[in-house]
Amino acid sequence: MSQNASDKVIAFPNAGNQTAGVAQETELFGALDLGTNSCRMLIAHPRGEHFEVVDAFSKPVYLGAGLEKTGKLSTKAIHRTMDALHVCAKKLRHHNVQNARLIATASCRQASNGRDFVKRVFRQTGLRLEIIKPEEEARLAAIGCAAHLRRGTEQVLVIDIGGGSTELVWLDLADVEPKMRRAAMMGLRSNLKKPRTGTPFDGVKVVDWISVPFGVTTLRDQFSDVDGDKDRYAMMSWYFEEYIAQFGPVMESNEQDFLQNFQIIGTSGTVTTIASTHLRLPRYDRDLVDGQAMSAMQVDAEVDRYLQLGPKGRECEPCIGRNRKDLIMSGAAILQAILRVWSTDTLTIADRGLREGLLYSQMVKAGHLK
Repeated sequence: MSQNASDKVIAFPNAGNQTAGVAQETELFGALDLGTNSCRMLIAHPRGEHFEVVDAFSKPVYLGAGLEKTGKLSTKAIHRTMDALHVCAKKLRHHNVQNARLIATASCRQASNGRDFVKRVFRQTGLRLEIIKPEEEARLAAIGCAAHLRRGTEQVLVIDIGGGSTELVWLDLADVEPKMRRAAMMGLRSNLKKPRTGTPFDGVKVVDWISVPFGVTTLRDQFSDVDGDKDRYAMMSWYFEEYIAQFGPVMESNEQDFLQNFQIIGTSGTVTTIASTHLRLPRYDRDLVDGQAMSAMQVDAEVDRYLQLGPKGRECEPCIGRNRKDLIMSGAAILQAILRVWSTDTLTIADRGLREGLLYSQMVKAGHLK
């Protein structure tokens, strides 16, 4: 599972000339995540043990639309995405960002014209997109969720349900001093191996990780020919469960004891949508959703309500809408499959992920966030 990608910090072209020795509070870092459905970017500077966002961008681009059938990024999808990337380039230049990491995930990995698209992006915008491997995507998702790790957690499963793939990372933190466990997640190395002996992060263990080649878009498209909302949902969920049947630790003692200090952290539009409708929010509110905890039973109840509502009813839900009325079901199918295998009373909802992982990993490497 070697990984050549690292937390390299890319100098953004034409960003201007910041002087050396810039004060920490003004040193800016950029993070761009181009996924199957969305283009998201954050610009931030280190602030204590965390960071402060100075600008952000997020737009649905549906880059992976039709990929399951054609194996290529479509012309329309490319045009939508290029428009969004031009905005990102403008923001990076406006803020004079010299340090940025800009990644593309499943759609560009899987599409036959993915690398040609990346070259076109550079020619037209100056953005150097990096197509990352699945293990790097899993690592960044885990780092991005570190802020939600409970101090007493010894076993943590991070799940990132994307548009084109789903990443799961299981970490054993039992040998890490409780106050250092968040730092241990932030210090995960690029090959998902135990950090070097002698570092503050010594003791974190990557028990297992997997990248399943199905996310909310690709799983939906895989079963698009199945009639009936409930039948399609059941088939998607059980199909996904087959992929994770062998994932996770081998139990060497009583399972209840092993999972006593177990936490699942979920990051994606799926988990944040389920949390927002569970809270009956009239509109999405990150401050109310990020960090919320839900039990497996509460997730089940919300998904059952979605099925009762049907596609038209889900479309009327203010936090779902027309564009996500089907995607939420394929995402929920993935989440329920995971919770059937690893049930928990404390699924932590994280409105954060790869962008935050990119920022944390860059800042740690640059000597910040100690």
